[in-house]
Amino acid sequence: MKTNTEYKNEALAALKGNWAPAVLATAIFLLVVTLVVAPSEVPLFSGTISDLNAMMASGDIEGMMKVYSSMTSWSSLGTLLQIFVYSVVSLGFMNAFLKLLREGDDRLTANTFRIAFRNYWHKVWGMFLMSLFIMLWSLLLIIPGIVKAFSYAMTPYILEERPELSAGEAIDHSRAMMKGHKFDLFWLYLSFIGWAFLCIFTLGIGLLWLVPYMQTSVAAFYEDVKADYELNGGLV
Repeated sequence: MKTNTEYKNEALAALKGNWAPAVLATAIFLLVVTLVVAPSEVPLFSGTISDLNAMMASGDIEGMMKVYSSMTSWSSLGTLLQIFVYSVVSLGFMNAFLKLLREGDDRLTANTFRIAFRNYWHKVWGMFLMSLFIMLWSLLLIIPGIVKAFSYAMTPYILEERPELSAGEAIDHSRAMMKGHKFDLFWLYLSFIGWAFLCIFTLGIGLLWLVPYMQTSVAAFYEDVKADYELNGGLV
């Protein structure tokens, strides 16, 4: 396996001369994330706290039910958007940077959505299943959930590259591929922590450059771990 420095150097080489489309694709992706996440955040009651207290004190069940219904509806909408929009767009975003790394294809925004909605239902199911497994492991303790998140981290790439595989098979291949390499990916993410802190001082604007840098580095990691996996008889 290569070092984090080598992954980052490969990423910087791929991004050289392509920062403008990378920043644009990231801005659009983060906008999609914001639009998807916002409805999942249960909105505060639009009235004042005293109004809500008055409802409770007077036993205004109808008014309280309206508030509850509004909160539930928004939360449900957010969940649906995450399943049917965010999951596949994030998959497309990851694979768009893989194409940049491999082929020098700088059509990052177009590729994000083209990849996301190609073979759409298969990808929705695969990403949903992956998230479900991580959530179930997280119910045991937070640490098993984190470990499984790293174990299944290559699933979005496999779902795109090997559409003939079932969602379960793609997850299984990711798990096998990441055996012995989960900490390597964790260490790669951790190596960006200094840049992440710097982004705080730019009010988050620095993320437009950091996210492409990280995403392309992870794509380089995938190429390396996949090659190692194939060398040992996997994904043939």
